[in-house]
Amino acid sequence: MNLFSLTNELEKEKMALGRSNILIVDDEEYNLDVLEQLLTVKNYRVLSACTGGDALLILNNEDIDLILLDVMMPGMNGYEVLREIRALKERYIPVIMVTALDSKEDKIRALEEGSDDFLNKPIDKYELYARVHTLLRTRHYYKQLAMAKQRLENEVMRRTAELQEALAALRLLNNKLEDSHREIVERLSSAAEFKDPETAAHIQRISHYCGVLARAMDMGEDEVNLMIHASPMHDIGKIGVPDQILLKPGKLTPEEFEKMKEHTLIGYKILSGSDSTLLKLASEIALSHHEKYDGSGYPYGLSGEEIPLSGRIVAVVDVFDALTSRRPYKEPYPNEKAYEIIRQGSGTHFDPKIVELFFGNLSEIVRIQKQYQD
Repeated sequence: MNLFSLTNELEKEKMALGRSNILIVDDEEYNLDVLEQLLTVKNYRVLSACTGGDALLILNNEDIDLILLDVMMPGMNGYEVLREIRALKERYIPVIMVTALDSKEDKIRALEEGSDDFLNKPIDKYELYARVHTLLRTRHYYKQLAMAKQRLENEVMRRTAELQEALAALRLLNNKLEDSHREIVERLSSAAEFKDPETAAHIQRISHYCGVLARAMDMGEDEVNLMIHASPMHDIGKIGVPDQILLKPGKLTPEEFEKMKEHTLIGYKILSGSDSTLLKLASEIALSHHEKYDGSGYPYGLSGEEIPLSGRIVAVVDVFDALTSRRPYKEPYPNEKAYEIIRQGSGTHFDPKIVELFFGNLSEIVRIQKQYQD
């Protein structure tokens, strides 16, 4: 960021802070007048309340950015009011406790109750300005993050709605041949490629790997074909994951990983509700392919045979392909290293029977891997 941009951003922040709404809560008119005069000089919009009940009423009707809260008040004292404020979990409002009490115990209690800072009476105006400015900046950044989060959620909802509208239109074709459903699968899988860094070759490999294992389990040919054509949509839900998470070159934070895990639920919502056998299976796979055999997976922590067979099959081949493929955050592992990890995961991550079938058909797996290289 150059000097001009930095100056411009600081000026925007200064203007935003100057429009802040500050609520003063004190049962003494004199204290309210003094604080209001000091803050009005800085062009803040100041609201005042003489009781805790009045303060909570104002909070219900105004977008308050900071609260200066007296401790010693009749009726509800400052600590009781603070507990009510902190119960408003849908928004963060910084609170400065203002008190004549100066003991260590009082300060500790104020912080334990959820206060962000405290000021002692009589108020020093320079200390007041410094503490108010610091917490208003925190509030300003919080609001910016909240707006960014809302924009991302709206974008996910918009994209999901678009896909659901497309699916609703395609469901009118349910009376056509199964080939029509297969075309839908291919197109949805292609749509995911616009967001997902994984390649079309990855989707083809997963499809054929699943076919190998389905046949090895003595499924009928119709069931095998369903697995082949449904499995490519296992990660369709990633279309609803923000790009900065999906394409991040480094390790995800715990918060980012929680957002990434939502792709199973998003995929299920996109694919569910159809009368098509193929799309029903695809939605089952999208929801369950990250469950683990020992119950430590997501989204529901299913274990053993609680996990649909389709999800247990895709879990093995998806991990194998992820390990042996290049990703924004890693280089491909050699097959031998991937085999070792799959073996170690037998009985914990993976269904042991499917792991056994995987290695029993390894030559066919490797042939597919070579045929559909990235």
